[in-house]
Amino acid sequence: MAKRNTGASEATSANVGYEAQLWQMADALRGSMDAAEYKHVVLGLIFLKYISDAFEEQHAKLNADKAQGADPEDPDEYRALNIFWVPPEARWSHLRAQSKQPTVGQLVDDAMAGVERDNPALKSVLPKDYARPALDKERLGQLIDKISNVAVGDDAGRAKDVLGRVYEYFLSQFASAEGKKGGEFYTPRCVVKLLVEMIEPFHGRVYDPCCGSSGMFVQSVEFIRAHSKGNGNGGRAKADISIYGQESNYTTWRLARMNLAIRGIDGQIGHGDTFHNDRHPDLKADFILANPPFNISDWGGERLRDDKRWQYGAPPPGNANYAWVEHIVHHLAPAGVAGFVLANGSMSSNQSGEGEIRKNLIEADLVDCMIALPGQLFYSTQIPACLWFLARNRKNGKFRDRRGQVLFIDARKLGRMADRTHKDLTDDDIARIAKTYHAWRGEQHAGEYADIAGFCKSAPREEVRKHGHVLTPGRYVGAEVVEDDGEPFEAKMQRLTATLREQQAEAAKLDAAIGANLMELGYGE
Repeated sequence: MAKRNTGASEATSANVGYEAQLWQMADALRGSMDAAEYKHVVLGLIFLKYISDAFEEQHAKLNADKAQGADPEDPDEYRALNIFWVPPEARWSHLRAQSKQPTVGQLVDDAMAGVERDNPALKSVLPKDYARPALDKERLGQLIDKISNVAVGDDAGRAKDVLGRVYEYFLSQFASAEGKKGGEFYTPRCVVKLLVEMIEPFHGRVYDPCCGSSGMFVQSVEFIRAHSKGNGNGGRAKADISIYGQESNYTTWRLARMNLAIRGIDGQIGHGDTFHNDRHPDLKADFILANPPFNISDWGGERLRDDKRWQYGAPPPGNANYAWVEHIVHHLAPAGVAGFVLANGSMSSNQSGEGEIRKNLIEADLVDCMIALPGQLFYSTQIPACLWFLARNRKNGKFRDRRGQVLFIDARKLGRMADRTHKDLTDDDIARIAKTYHAWRGEQHAGEYADIAGFCKSAPREEVRKHGHVLTPGRYVGAEVVEDDGEPFEAKMQRLTATLREQQAEAAKLDAAIGANLMELGYGE
């Protein structure tokens, strides 16, 4: 097994061990199947393996205690411990024994149907199309054999969150394989982690109006568990937050439900179009986290011109960016905080009334912090992105009075390449950004805030007005201070000019040599 890098400064979401090995095995069996289709084949099987592992472990314990009256075939024995009841036809040992049979696809479908039948929380969530003719049954059997070699749901596996790590790694790899479409269900872990670390959702109602595969919620619960000591919440990770979400894509909605279920997280995840069929119309959330799809033109805005959510101006029918912003503001509780991803254009656009909406949001004192992100973080788009942070009440007593000020952070130079095409923010990068924000808003133990040229600036609203209510951090933070190397300007220019002349002379020699060689070959003028 590959060793995991545990150094905080080196940690990124690209550091993996057996997750990568399992992915390589699974991907080798994909053949010509489209990644979007294969995703559900693999993740459904991994989910089934997880709940079967947990069930089989408890089943063995109950078998051993039969003399004391334990009944290993009583579903209530499992539900009392928050373990899914797995009927005989769905148990992994049964599927593995039949993996070489031509009917294995139908057996998996029957297993999924049985699990849904006996566990109402999973109703309509699991994939049940393994028997379709297009799915190679020999490859399916091989995949079952491969997954059989990894224990994901026993006590040890749950303690290490083996399944969670495998699941997230597979989601990220499928997102990469699917390219633009992949971004519809997956937000890079480092971006989710930064959002969560910034707004610190310890307790209350957490909402994501376009939740994809539920990464925001998973990271929120992980955040609470990681900070459960010393923050006054007593370690009650799951009890302290209530989760609300919505996802319009049906297959992605199923992924979201499975992603929460494997971690034992309860959430009210609605299926439907957030703009036209808001499944949580009366919700006022304490924390909102979101990564809406960028620059969507066909969101049906012309049918919502007089919607009650548009308190700061009607968003243009041709771009949903500000519809997402105003939907988020509408659902914020009186002391609520929101952090979300948008395309960079949202910070400066003046098209179709967007500039006026942005101005109204700033003048209403809702904008708390703006962050410019590095490029190449997202699988779905090369469009540069930024983070918005809004706060309903910036004098609520929890932090210092920040009214009339906006914090700008330019993080474009942070991060490192995780692979040839994608960049990650490291844990140190995330900590630096989050600590800057926490110090600025006056959190205890966060230290004193100070502007840093080229990185962060606390700007008064008057300065934002002078810039035409444009929120691009680069306009405010200025240029990074470059250390004086002590070499006088005149001397430096003479040195550099001399070097340039030498390089030009060398280039002329090379050009002449190339020309002479071409002449010898008969290609001269």
